[in-house]
Amino acid sequence: MMDAQTWRVGCRCLLLLALVGSTRSEDLQSCEEVRKLFQWRLVGPVKGLQDSPRAGPDLQVCIAKNPACCTRKMEESYQIAARQDMQQVLQTSSSTLKFLISRNTAAFQETLETLIRQAENYTSILFCNTYRNMALEAAASVQEFFTDVGLYLFGADVNPEEFVNRFFDSLFPLVYNHLINPGDSSLEYSECIRMARRDISPFGNIPKRVLGQMGRSLLPSRTFLQALNLGIEVINTTDHLRFSKECSRALLRMQYCPHCQGLTLSKPCMGYCLNVVRGCLAHMAELNPHWHMYILSLEELSDAMHGTYDIEHVLLNFHLLVNDAVVQAHLDGQKLSEQVNKICGRPIRTPTQSPRCSFDGSKEKHGMKIFIRNGEETLANRRKEFINSLRLYRTFYGGLADQLCANELAAGDGLPCWNGEDIVKSYTQRVVGNGIKAQSGNPEVKVKGTDPVINQIIDKLKHVIQLLQGRSPKPSKWELHVGSGGDMAELVSGGCDDEDGCGGSGSGEVKRTLKVTDCKCMILTPLLKHGFGDMIKENYYYEYKEIMVVNSEKCKRNWK
Repeated sequence: MMDAQTWRVGCRCLLLLALVGSTRSEDLQSCEEVRKLFQWRLVGPVKGLQDSPRAGPDLQVCIAKNPACCTRKMEESYQIAARQDMQQVLQTSSSTLKFLISRNTAAFQETLETLIRQAENYTSILFCNTYRNMALEAAASVQEFFTDVGLYLFGADVNPEEFVNRFFDSLFPLVYNHLINPGDSSLEYSECIRMARRDISPFGNIPKRVLGQMGRSLLPSRTFLQALNLGIEVINTTDHLRFSKECSRALLRMQYCPHCQGLTLSKPCMGYCLNVVRGCLAHMAELNPHWHMYILSLEELSDAMHGTYDIEHVLLNFHLLVNDAVVQAHLDGQKLSEQVNKICGRPIRTPTQSPRCSFDGSKEKHGMKIFIRNGEETLANRRKEFINSLRLYRTFYGGLADQLCANELAAGDGLPCWNGEDIVKSYTQRVVGNGIKAQSGNPEVKVKGTDPVINQIIDKLKHVIQLLQGRSPKPSKWELHVGSGGDMAELVSGGCDDEDGCGGSGSGEVKRTLKVTDCKCMILTPLLKHGFGDMIKENYYYEYKEIMVVNSEKCKRNWK
């Protein structure tokens, strides 16, 4: 009984003998083996296949001096098969990378959905256990707020500034009617209280702190998810790349032309394979520097998403800020009552008994569910594991041709191999490098022009890299380039400050600074675009005003 090693050695010897014994097409007597393989590869019988080799003057690619087993129709079918084979090899080579990104994209989305539900539960529990009289009336506003958070995170066109303000607008009438001046009031009076909230500021700087924290945490997470979806798009596009006519002919010559000479067991020489595949994937190789920077930018943003930049930290502590807001309004109740009376008049009150709710930790009451999340499944842990795995693919597109030839297509070292014309001991032509510029001396494939599909993907990668780097809260990354005139503002922020509620953390006071490298104009375009205009004005107005060129009408217009 032969062991596995002996069997493999025997097979290798038989393969060598078969290849060496059939290195000349004049030895070819029958096309039976070629017929069988052709029918198997192309599924089903094909009419007009030759029984014996004949001269093939009508062949365009698989031209040989001696009689061959191929016809023009066979050659055309082989060319289609060669393209399909290459696409299959590409898809196989990228399948692990694609699965890594798509699996983690789904996992991040699921974890975020779970996180949003848990944060909503925390807020509902706060009302049910601490402010029971207003809990059921607050439920709709709480649910709407976290629905908007989810919509924004997953790419919907909603404005964080609007839904944060809307939440506190709706909260004020409840606090006023239940804690400050208890009793039922008309819908018109409650609406007046709601509209007066922004002028009265019953919750102090809490809404501004919430907006600041949401801005620093939601936008990076949203951008992170958008970037992952683009990664999947890049792989899907390259998996279905359309090959040029020159490439298709070269693939046919490399993979199936030896069949026409009866060399059905042959494989291309390594150098020959590299020239063909590097030529076919020359445009794809241009993705490599951008793909490398894409992964690096993902890594930098992921590393920076902690503390008040970590959406998990922000959402799971949202209910604490809500409690602080209610407490502050309650403490300032007399003053707020006087302000409301001036704006809305004195209400006609009637005693009321609001329905109450409570959580027992296991049952659902009044349509609200308790949801417990596994503490180990944090977003930070998931991101770290994902980035560590993704880092291995930073040079994926640069080394793809080499990987395909070494792992799938080319003959092993020391074996007889196909050089495009015959079976030889080694390939003697010059082997070119990767990328378009290196193909000028490629002896096997002529590479012309550019690929518009690849160019489009490169543009998308450049755009998402800019987004990723712009969302990274590291000081060195907060450089926002504006316009074509070269005006630039650099926003430098510490990880936490008094308005973040971090003053008592023991980390010391961290002050924000604002440095304008060109005082002609300061436009925080990306943040303004995503709805954080008021937050920027409130947080940085005084520092900005001190260094702004006052007589610059351009600055004034843009800031407004």
